[in-house]
Amino acid sequence: MIFLSAKNGRVDSEDRRSRHCPYLDTINRSVLDFDFEKLCSISLSHINAYACLVCGKYFQGSFFFFFLKKVNCSQESYLIISISFSFASQYVLKPTFTKQQIANLDKQAKLSRAYDGTTYLPGIVGLNNIKANDYANAVLQALSNVPPLRNYFLEEDNYKNIKRPPGDIMFLLVQRFGELMRKLWNPRNFKAHVSPHEMLQAVVLCSKKTFQITKQGDGVDFLSWFLNALHSALGGTKKKKKTIVTDVFQGSMRIFTKKLPHPDLPAEEKEQLLHNDEYQETMVESTFMYLTLDLPTAPLYKDEKEQLIIPQVPLFNILAKFNGITEKEYKTYKENFLKRFQLTKLPPYLIFCIKRFTKNNFFVEKNPTIVNFPITSSYFLQGTGKWYELQDLQVTDILPQMITLSEAYIQIWKRRDNDETNQQGA
Repeated sequence: MIFLSAKNGRVDSEDRRSRHCPYLDTINRSVLDFDFEKLCSISLSHINAYACLVCGKYFQGSFFFFFLKKVNCSQESYLIISISFSFASQYVLKPTFTKQQIANLDKQAKLSRAYDGTTYLPGIVGLNNIKANDYANAVLQALSNVPPLRNYFLEEDNYKNIKRPPGDIMFLLVQRFGELMRKLWNPRNFKAHVSPHEMLQAVVLCSKKTFQITKQGDGVDFLSWFLNALHSALGGTKKKKKTIVTDVFQGSMRIFTKKLPHPDLPAEEKEQLLHNDEYQETMVESTFMYLTLDLPTAPLYKDEKEQLIIPQVPLFNILAKFNGITEKEYKTYKENFLKRFQLTKLPPYLIFCIKRFTKNNFFVEKNPTIVNFPITSSYFLQGTGKWYELQDLQVTDILPQMITLSEAYIQIWKRRDNDETNQQGA
């Protein structure tokens, strides 16, 4: 058996016997998967776990530790010297990026070849759907292609020295997201897809099982929780201390609120109440991580061809909710309010969450309304000018004309600054 492991970083007599190994040809790269949790397949313990490079399973040893990543031969107990495999396996386990490599990510779109022979574009790789985690996969893949957030987590030095209170588990979320980001953008992967298993285990733990691998969840709820949890784990606070999360996604708005009299009251009494202080409009300043956009109600009736009419609406129409003028009524159990929203600061990357799903006591209904918006391929991934559809392990090119038909409900837009506007002539 050849296995990947290490001792506590000390070189002893066993290390001195390191040499070229005749068993290297038995290594089976096709069964190696270092994305899953490192647990012994027999004892289910993570203590002293190592991976067999022949069968791909994890086992438990007395003196060896997986995370230091040396390659040993169990038949004769020596450290293997194989520059090509040692470098490849260690880079798959823990990819690293220099500042120069990170700076060049968006300047060159170069296909990589995985060790199983398939080609892939780093950053545009599939994620395993372990059981029912596709809602989380979609969010993680989208966030991994936001350049400033990606660049921050590709370089572990940016966050590894952040101090957290004793016993705090939330920082695990930061560590696992950084590891996943580096694996997604690794140009030397064994396979053209990545498993988010360890990332999702951290999500389950840190969310106290609100979001699970075995149960479908809501993508918008997960996105909201994940961004706020990352911000908090990085040491951020609600008002004063910022993090990379708020630097990238946080904007601000004014919210105007006016209380309405009860609709069953007589008109004269309503008129009198509107003069009271309680019914005067108030304004508060607020921050946001994303904007919720409302769709018009889907039609209930069929057209003359007995087919349901699928309406279309321009994105700018549903954005009118935030123009500072449009009022919308909000109802609570006891009271009704009119609210209007005025954006005061846009973040570098603006997230839209389109409200497509309506829940009642029996089922969840999806609104199929098509939202039309301009397609600008020049700002998409790595300057390739292409759009990609990622569905679990499947990655395919998609025509720009098909984007608006996808019934997407989470969109991330890049703010175009003045210098970019001048260069593009728009």
